[in-house]
Amino acid sequence: MSLSSYSDIYAISHDRGYEEDIQAGDLVRTGPNLYPHFEVVAVNGDKAWVRNTVTGADSLAILSRCRRIVPEALAIAAE
Repeated sequence: MSLSSYSDIYAISHDRGYEEDIQAGDLVRTGPNLYPHFEVVAVNGDKAWVRNTVTGADSLAILSRCRRIVPEALAIAAE
């Protein structure tokens, strides 16, 4: 059995108008949400194994829903 997400149930589009190369070790967020932050553990095809940076909980995410967090954005968010 596969759990559904709000995105699946409400048909929320997470498409972005640009390509993004997401690799293991990157910090990401999902969709338009600023939080929570995830560390990418591994990437395989169109899925990413991600770890919540606060709780340590692991999840699988569709790669197209992930957005890289650049260090400048972290500095602004911390202010």
